[in-house]
Parts: sequence; structure tokens; C-alpha cells
Amino acid sequence: MKSVIVDGEGVVCRPDGVSDFDLLRAGCREAFLYAFDLLELDGADLRREPWETRRARLASLLRKAKEGVRLCEHLDGAEGEMVFRHACLMGLEGIVAKRRDRPYRSGRCGDWIKVKNRAHPSFARAELIVWAKRRQR
Repeated sequence: MKSVIVDGEGVVCRPDGVSDFDLLRAGCREAFLYAFDLLELDGADLRREPWETRRARLASLLRKAKEGVRLCEHLDGAEGEMVFRHACLMGLEGIVAKRRDRPYRSGRCGDWIKVKNRAHPSFARAELIVWAKRRQR
């Protein structure tokens, strides 16, 4: 393998396993990348490949990875509302639901949605940013 491009998010987790944005912003050295998807491998664009293919290749690559990159877990066939309620009870930021039968697309699109936990501190930060941008107009 010469090159790889993954979709992921840098996080820092507290001892209970819940991500903490404030620790990330503070420059905590225990940050790592949660890898969600494999987009390119050795120059080959994989975004049109089925999700199962991309996921299997990503999992295989990450088995050999050193600390600093982890495969983000997913749930198959779970009831979304129940998963979201449990995520909120755990203090998580929210959940992301993706259509597995669609090709990978960057940015916001109808093939995936992020459902945010309104009680999480990140929700208040996001609302403050939107409010500030509106005031600047």
C-alpha cells in the first residue's frame, strides 16, 4: 500500500469512552481518528464501490494500523429511534444514519443524516455559531 484516503473524525474520548470535544480543542495528546469509510486506495477511487466492499477493505487495513486510527463501529438493522435514545442516554453527540446502497458522497446529502442530541454541549455551540453568523449579515 502506497496511499490511502479515509473519511473520519478526530476525537478524544474520556475514560468512559464518550468523545469530548473540549479535550480535543485543548490539544489532548490522546486524540485519534475514527475511520468511517475508505475513499481511495493506491490511487484507485473506491467511492462508487459498494459500502460492504469499502468497509471490508477499511477493516482489513486498520487491523495492521498502529495506535491513532480506529474503525468506527456501526449497527446493522437496528431501530434508529431506539439507537438515538440510547446514544443520548450515554451522553453522545448524536448518531449518523447512512444508506448503504448508495455510493459515497462528500458533504451533506440526502443519503446520510446526522441526528443531534439537543442536550449535548456541541448542540449549544452549533446553535451559537449559527446565531452569530446571522447577526453578521
